[in-house]
Amino acid sequence: MDRYGIDATVVSMGGALEAQDADSARTGNEELAELVRARPSRFGALAIIPFQAREPEMAVAEAVHALDNLGLDGVALFSNHHGTYLGDPLWEQLLAELDRRGAYAFVHPATPPTGAVLGTYPDWLFEYPFDTTRAITHLVYSGAFDRYPNIRFQFAHLGGATVFLTHRLDSLSKREPDKAMRASRTVADYLRHPYFDTGLSNNLLAVDATRMVAPLEHIVYGSDWPYLAQPAGNDPTEDLNRLDPEERAKIDYQNAAALVPRLAAAVAARG
Repeated sequence: MDRYGIDATVVSMGGALEAQDADSARTGNEELAELVRARPSRFGALAIIPFQAREPEMAVAEAVHALDNLGLDGVALFSNHHGTYLGDPLWEQLLAELDRRGAYAFVHPATPPTGAVLGTYPDWLFEYPFDTTRAITHLVYSGAFDRYPNIRFQFAHLGGATVFLTHRLDSLSKREPDKAMRASRTVADYLRHPYFDTGLSNNLLAVDATRMVAPLEHIVYGSDWPYLAQPAGNDPTEDLNRLDPEERAKIDYQNAAALVPRLAAAVAARG
């Protein structure tokens, strides 16, 4: 952060998907809360949500504790939790609670439950963005985006392949309308509302494509540290220098205030 002049960041635990029980999630969330308490104008944090298909109410209990008692800034979810994708009926309790609060929910991809199709390559190369695309599509066609419009979703890696496939995904309503009945709008309409981060997508090709679907105000900088390339110099995203300076400022930090108002206010107060 010091090297690249980053004043504040929102952190989540990379191994959070493995925290399937209440105790392990609670331990991790308490550590995150300690980090935020120690440096409240430097760090925000997203809660680990333990999820098991046989006990979905456990996720609700930990989300409530993390947001109300620990004061974390939002929750970290995955495209699928051990085979149960966002939009599945088992997620209804948690999504309803997050919607009631207008909560911030960051969604990171996971390996698909069937495993990597081409195991020669690492999951992050293409399985992750494809799985984000599966999750967003399921949120659309399960009707979850309609039922829970107040959740401030943020999808990693500019939504995976979703933007490129927007028109193809929309074709479901014309070709097999019975499978699209729970969606009241087009996929393009739904994509105007979530936030998308630039993690591992910090280039104009990806950003320009996303702007054709989502407003600039819904694109936020994401480092995906420690997995990002770390170029020499003091700018980790040099390709974005070709943006208008005001546009880049929005992506770099201004847009994020809508997701983490507490942290934004703390940074502003620090000066």
